[in-house]
Amino acid sequence: MKLIPVLDLMGGQVVHASGGHRAAYRPLETSLCEGSDPLAVCLALLGLHSFSTIYLADLDQIEGRGGNEDVISALEAAFPDVEFWVDGGLSEKEGASPWLARHSGGLVVGSESQKDVAFLQGLMEGDETRLVLSLDFRQGDFLGPEDLLDMPALWPCRVIVMSLGRIGGDSGPDYDLLAGIAAKAAKRSELRPVDVIAAGGVRGVDDLIRLKRQGVAGILLASALYDGRIGGADIRALIGE
Repeated sequence: MKLIPVLDLMGGQVVHASGGHRAAYRPLETSLCEGSDPLAVCLALLGLHSFSTIYLADLDQIEGRGGNEDVISALEAAFPDVEFWVDGGLSEKEGASPWLARHSGGLVVGSESQKDVAFLQGLMEGDETRLVLSLDFRQGDFLGPEDLLDMPALWPCRVIVMSLGRIGGDSGPDYDLLAGIAAKAAKRSELRPVDVIAAGGVRGVDDLIRLKRQGVAGILLASALYDGRIGGADIRALIGE
């Protein structure tokens, strides 16, 4: 099981995400490092554990008010051994092709940013190995084209189940939702295996253990890492290193 830290980027800083209400996000405060500079936060995370993948949410670009392209490029240059998965709210092929040419990591296609399935469909006609689909939910309601949920054959090999309303909260992951998406993904696995990745609501080690037993391939982590509820020793014990 892969553990994937999250850096939510806004205004050139890492912010503390909670509940999916982005207008209320404030600069991150963590005992892992001083300040909220993305390079410092990333270095602190890698000091905690040698994560191979880190998820970057460019909240400014998702919200349509510029972006953090320079920050993302600086992170890629500073940490070449890390694969960065980036969600910038892209929804048109004209933006995806230049992005894939500039960057080496994974392009996250967030369902909340899509008008229909045409964008993902076009990308899937190429090399899907750099694609990550995020199926976005809020309070159990799907955000995005409804038919996307019923087209697992269109999903790439990595699918995030993103419970936005549970981010930074104490309600725990949406285990039933994850099980439902995993059942749909099993249909896609007849063609090629799908890694289902949980996002939103992890409170601590007990949730990690339960998610591992449920068979998820990966977990996005933010608050529980930054406030110390999950530490380096916990990670090593869980993944057997």
